[in-house]
Amino acid sequence: MTPRYPQFAEPWQAMVRDLAGRPIAIAGHARPDGDCIGSQVALARVLRALGHDVRCANPDPVPRRLQFLTRDEPFFTADTLPEGDYAAIHVDCADHLRPGEKLQARLPDKIANIDHHVSNNGYARHNLVDPASAAACEILAGLFFDLDLPVDAATAQALYTGILTDTGQFRFQATTQRTFLLAAGLMGRGAVPAEAGYELYERETPGKMRLLQRFLASLRYECGGRLCLGVLPDGVFAETGSTTEDTEGLVDYARAIEGVDVGVLVEERAGAIKASLRGKDPVYRLDRVAARFNGGGHACAAGLNLKNIRTDEFLPQLIAAIAEQLAAAGAPSTVSS
Repeated sequence: MTPRYPQFAEPWQAMVRDLAGRPIAIAGHARPDGDCIGSQVALARVLRALGHDVRCANPDPVPRRLQFLTRDEPFFTADTLPEGDYAAIHVDCADHLRPGEKLQARLPDKIANIDHHVSNNGYARHNLVDPASAAACEILAGLFFDLDLPVDAATAQALYTGILTDTGQFRFQATTQRTFLLAAGLMGRGAVPAEAGYELYERETPGKMRLLQRFLASLRYECGGRLCLGVLPDGVFAETGSTTEDTEGLVDYARAIEGVDVGVLVEERAGAIKASLRGKDPVYRLDRVAARFNGGGHACAAGLNLKNIRTDEFLPQLIAAIAEQLAAAGAPSTVSS
């Protein structure tokens, strides 16, 4: 079979050589999603099968809906990670800051960076970065198959889950024939789509439903209806009995409205702001919008975090930045991501 990622065969081998004899920490980003956790679990299992000492570490806990992937894989934080001179591998991290300051301090030696964000500038010793891939899990799945590395059922499930979530259940524009073929190959190794679907999409909490109600009630239109924006005020999680994890997927409701090209979720957090941006076409380059506020991400999916700014100050700036991108892109495409 034709290799899926021939350009990464030598970087992988060079990475493995540099990892020899050292404990390895696979680091992900804050508020980890399916691609982040799936990549960490799968990479840890494969490297461990090759004889390496591996641990996974994130700044935030594994979300409830993804814990089915981590039954046999403990996750650590900067405070709980055992002492050691770790070789660090970042997965699904657009830049070296994504694992947070504490993990950065614990893991200064960045051996590798495996990612698919268009804004990734290749910050590690070995960079396996492909913005054309739908997920970091897609890169890992293709590479593992190319090199005939051990992919058991648990590894396959982790990789399938990461691909499923980052493609929006195989709906987004980054989904390709290769994506489907790799997903089929993972099923052949033991991935169970029904389990992933149930754990991810059929275990919503009552608090999540109340949070969704609040978000939908806050929606407003800007830019002639091409932008739909909603705000979750500070204190809303306590009021609704929800958690920050329950914001996952909310922004897609704003994006999914007919005639809307960009959906935005803004969260107020005690003097700080977090914003999630989602677009229907990569031409809008939402990663560039996020970059104006020290954020980043994909052309269709980006995010940012700001401190010491009020929502009434931030929103006009964000709306203006998105309006510029929409104007630069011109008329909306008929194809959505």
